[in-house]
Parts: sequence; structure tokens; C-alpha cells
Amino acid sequence: MKLVPLFDRVVLKQLEAEEVTKSGIVLPGQSQEKPQQAIVVSVGPGGVINGNEVKMEVQEGDRVIFAQYSGTKVKVDQDEYIVIRQEDILAIMK
Repeated sequence: MKLVPLFDRVVLKQLEAEEVTKSGIVLPGQSQEKPQQAIVVSVGPGGVINGNEVKMEVQEGDRVIFAQYSGTKVKVDQDEYIVIRQEDILAIMK
């Protein structure tokens, strides 16, 4: 099954937290905070939202940073995704 977002929404696959810090300390699973970084899986068409034209700035495959408590978590098959508005994406990592 594929998620197809509507309007100005974007589907993200959140990146996993690293298990070992840069200094070599191994973190147990519960103490790891998920990073606010994700890969864009699918992008809505944009359009007119609340009377304003919304142009989609992100593309599938982009690596992005998003606002911490934004979006809706969705589980499809065994994969977990976040459906988020484009305005909650803070930056594209290049």
C-alpha cells in the first residue's frame, strides 16, 4: 500500500537514532531520542490552501528536518510514517 498525501501534506519516514554516540558510548533503546530528521516518501500536489497558493518545495527523496511535535504518525504494514504539513518542515538538508 502507498500513502498519497493531499493538498500541502508530505509523508515522511523518520530516520532511526544512532545506537553509538560519536565518542563510542552505546545508548540503550529507551534513552535514544528519535532525531527530527526524515526522508520525504511522498508529496501532495499543493494548490490553493486557505486562499493562498501553496507551491511544494520538497521532493521525494529529500532529507528534511521537521518540527518536533508536528504531524500524525501512521503505521502501514510494518512501516511507520509521519504525515505532516509542508509548513512544519524547517529545512531541507543538502
